[in-house]
Amino acid sequence: MIEIKNLKKVYNGVTVVNVPSFEIKRGESIGLIGNNGAGKTTLFRMILDLIRPDEGEVLSKGQVVAGGEEWKNYTASYLDEGFLIDYLTPEEYLYFIGGLHGQKKAQVDEYLLTLTEFFNGEIIRKGKYIRDLSKGNQCKVGVGACLLQKPDLLMLDEPFANIDPSTQFRLKNILKQQNKQNGVTTIVSSHDLNHVTDVCERILLMEKGRIIKDIATSSSTLAELEEYFGVGQTVSNTTFEFDREENH
Repeated sequence: MIEIKNLKKVYNGVTVVNVPSFEIKRGESIGLIGNNGAGKTTLFRMILDLIRPDEGEVLSKGQVVAGGEEWKNYTASYLDEGFLIDYLTPEEYLYFIGGLHGQKKAQVDEYLLTLTEFFNGEIIRKGKYIRDLSKGNQCKVGVGACLLQKPDLLMLDEPFANIDPSTQFRLKNILKQQNKQNGVTTIVSSHDLNHVTDVCERILLMEKGRIIKDIATSSSTLAELEEYFGVGQTVSNTTFEFDREENH
């Protein structure tokens, strides 16, 4: 579904993303992990055509993303509160997003009922603008808007960071359901190793802009990642290692 070819991004002489190639197949659940500055968000933004690569390209369903339009019809993403319209109420924003995808108000209301537990009585009909919500509740609105679109590809950057434990649990169940029952391709970036290994069947480990490990999630993956980050391994600026570990 997603194919990357010779992708590179450089800022002020520093290469922040350097990915010769990788592919995400339709229906896969992908976890993207790495320390701050590893290049995760930059990679996300290039996949979403929010920034342009200096070299290479991203393809979605075989079509080049940069300058394209078709991929937007089946892709939903939430990276941060900048994706929201903060002077609207959550209801206004969700009706707006639904309208963009041909949904009437009644259809949006019907779908939002399925998110009642996830919203936990904190989002709808509270008389607040999005800008007045906590970061955690803003994240709920953003994720809800993504789900409303019924995408083929769902991309979330650090969705567990600002939400409470109960909502984290509910979000994990939602992501599993979207992937397993609805066949949605999910890409989740997170610093929380527990969450990402629980939700994702494949883990991409980034370091200094490179994907250095591509791991099929198994019972030993969490311990392997904890050991990696605990030891603090680094990657040479001149060496690229792409290690696909198939663990079953």
